[in-house]
Amino acid sequence: MVCIGQFAGSHGVRGLVKLRSFTGDPAAIAGYGPLTDEHGQRRFAVTLNGQVKELWLARVEGISTREQAQALAGVRLYVARTALPEPEDEDEFYHADLIGLPAETADGARFGVVKAIYDFGAGDMLELQRPGGTLELLPFTRACVPVVDVKGGRLVVEPPAVVEARPDGGDSDGAEAAGAGEGEP
Repeated sequence: MVCIGQFAGSHGVRGLVKLRSFTGDPAAIAGYGPLTDEHGQRRFAVTLNGQVKELWLARVEGISTREQAQALAGVRLYVARTALPEPEDEDEFYHADLIGLPAETADGARFGVVKAIYDFGAGDMLELQRPGGTLELLPFTRACVPVVDVKGGRLVVEPPAVVEARPDGGDSDGAEAAGAGEGEP
């Protein structure tokens, strides 16, 4: 299942729901047929009725009051991965296709398995479960993840070097902090 949207609250008194779309073309969310909640227990037939800022106003079958619409706030909307079109470019992929892929270094050493992908506002981060169970976040950039091979079932990663701080405040590689020791009080 792939999350393609989320209900964001009610609009007006006649049951319209605010809807945040996560699809490439935001209006396409209504074209995927009935959407489900995360567990597939509830189905939502959605018709778009306009926009308010970055949100859609939607009519949801069976929802006719403000209270019913407001009760849907926060519900994430899902479709089966098979309902989505295949990416046209080899450098395009769905985040859902990366979950569970093994990650290895350029020399073929196992690095971990992709558990999740997050966007905290400064770009995507991969959460990798390392051998032994520890979790590690890695920037999802071309520099840190030079190869994404969904068909081959793997990622190649180049984790950034870790710079450890010395007790005296300098870096472990002998470099001093910029500006330190240059006649400053």
